[in-house]
Amino acid sequence: MAGIRAGSKLSVSAGRIELFTGIDLPHFLCPALLSSTQSLTRFKASSRALPTPSQRLQARCLSILPRAAAVKDYSRFENRVPELPERCAGCGSFSQTSDATAPGFYTSTRRSVEAYLQGEPRGLARDKSVDAHALESALGQVDGNVLDSLKAQPVATIQNIPRPVCDRCHKLKHHQSGQSIQHPSIQSIQDTIFESPHKYNHIYHVVDAADFPMSLIPGLCRLLNLTPQRSMNRRSKTGRFYHGKKTEISFIITRSDLLAPVKAQVDSLMPILVEILRDALGSMGKDVRLGNVRCVSARRDWWTKDLKEDIWERGGGGWMVGKVNVGKSRLFASVFPKGRREAAQPDPSFSTPTMKPTMGATLGKSDSSLRATGLLDPLTLLPPAMEEVDYPAMPLVHPLPGTTASPIRVPFGGGKGELIDLPGLARGDLELHVQEPHRLSLVMRSRVVPEQQVIKPGQSLLLGGFIRITPVNPECTILGYAFTPISSHLTSTEKAIGIQTQALETGVENISVPGTGEKIKSAGTFQLKWDVTKQRSGPITASDAAGITADRLPYCILSTDILIEGCGWVELVCQLRKRQLEPSGVLDGYGKGDSSRLEQTSANVNWPEVEVFSPDGKFIASRRPINGWLNGGPKKSSSNVKGRPRKSMKGAKKRMKASMRETSR
Repeated sequence: MAGIRAGSKLSVSAGRIELFTGIDLPHFLCPALLSSTQSLTRFKASSRALPTPSQRLQARCLSILPRAAAVKDYSRFENRVPELPERCAGCGSFSQTSDATAPGFYTSTRRSVEAYLQGEPRGLARDKSVDAHALESALGQVDGNVLDSLKAQPVATIQNIPRPVCDRCHKLKHHQSGQSIQHPSIQSIQDTIFESPHKYNHIYHVVDAADFPMSLIPGLCRLLNLTPQRSMNRRSKTGRFYHGKKTEISFIITRSDLLAPVKAQVDSLMPILVEILRDALGSMGKDVRLGNVRCVSARRDWWTKDLKEDIWERGGGGWMVGKVNVGKSRLFASVFPKGRREAAQPDPSFSTPTMKPTMGATLGKSDSSLRATGLLDPLTLLPPAMEEVDYPAMPLVHPLPGTTASPIRVPFGGGKGELIDLPGLARGDLELHVQEPHRLSLVMRSRVVPEQQVIKPGQSLLLGGFIRITPVNPECTILGYAFTPISSHLTSTEKAIGIQTQALETGVENISVPGTGEKIKSAGTFQLKWDVTKQRSGPITASDAAGITADRLPYCILSTDILIEGCGWVELVCQLRKRQLEPSGVLDGYGKGDSSRLEQTSANVNWPEVEVFSPDGKFIASRRPINGWLNGGPKKSSSNVKGRPRKSMKGAKKRMKASMRETSR
């Protein structure tokens, strides 16, 4: 911090202190004293023109207001025009002051915006008047050695001022109110990624674990000209360039803490999750390795450090692609390599012509030309990169679908690479069929421990009052476990139909909007065809107990998971005798084969079925079960565990007397 140099003069006139050349006041004596203001790359409220380096000015001004004055004094900003941030750090939209309903709108009278426009760093006193005579007397009493020691202390600059977010992000964060944006199409995401300035790009396809794999984007590898997935052949190629760029993909299953309570249990689910992903990819996933699948949890910090190091080592352009509300922004904040701006060092073993182009080399020309012209190309979909800092502001995290409005580019590693958070694609319109107060409750924020529902013949399971699961086979008893944030209710099928169609008023709550009952349609019939006999038989098939193989049992336990888009899943389990699965009533020689025969002959087997009814017959799918009840069911209470029984006291008195007689002899 600078002090007063010898020979300087201080004059007070017209209610303000004028600082002549060579005068520096101690900052702790003048709280309203502004430090040297270096212009940042920001958009003006009235124009999008960017200031050139030649226009950057440094000035120190001091404003003295009467104590009774309550009006903000902007006279100290005579040398510069108040400017808003170029873009909102929360949603990525450009700053604007014309449309209050659109993202990026800033209200100039908001407290944080006023502080930013006035250039007041956090911690400085605001609107405090200074007495000129008291100031001169205070400066005269300070020792010269103390003033000289203050010169070496840093001055708080305008860069220390926190950048405010737009009004939409402010309301979402503090008031939980806001509107979703119009979701982009896959074509616009494709055009945005094609504008990448990097030679090496990596797509992180973020998929939600709550309804996995319904949030998978079909045909993404083909649309983005990605490097083909490595096949089972050991001679398969590891990479391919298209139009001078190499783009690879990784599948990130986020929010894995919803699947099981312990990290080791989620690790054991990885083979099942890979097979589910292989089924979802269709013919493209038959003969590929799928070694690029990761299962992470940003909330519990499961495997995020490994992904962060992978992003750091890879460098280049990293793109977060996925549908809305899959956890891209929260994952972005967890895996972004912060505080490594000076950590990237060039490898001397590589010669200059063969080194990978860094972000500084590829973006320097475009950014410099942009700042020189002060204009943005209206035909580009990729906005300019942010200024690189060690700890940048992260995107806003909120359960509202479509919080991120525009791509957010955050560089790291001194030009080594950047991470881009893209807006989410449309995931479905299930929330449009739900009442406004209950829309945020559709998102599963924490792991659900459900209750076991025994669905007997003639009964149905209701979810939220507007989704119904009804068994088709009249002789089957099905166990249901609803891993959803909306409530479940078991009732008779006739009563469930009346509640779902909004024709019957009962104590069961229906959270759908009025008129949804007329749109209820069948979403399809789903078979319980996955054999989970070995997992659910208990000690009968355990190797350390009875040790009976599942093929020798006269019955089988079948299961499936019914998925609700963006909400969760319902695990259904049914136990049948093997003879009931054969159409003719006799399953010849089934016990002599293996249990996988059921899946191979699914076309000729009478699998137990359930029919699901939902609005417009949408938002429903199925997958092979992940045994959520066995992994994340209710914790067994220690009070229910019986201890060692009491020793029998029958004949104890006689034995005691007999032993006493023997000892007395």
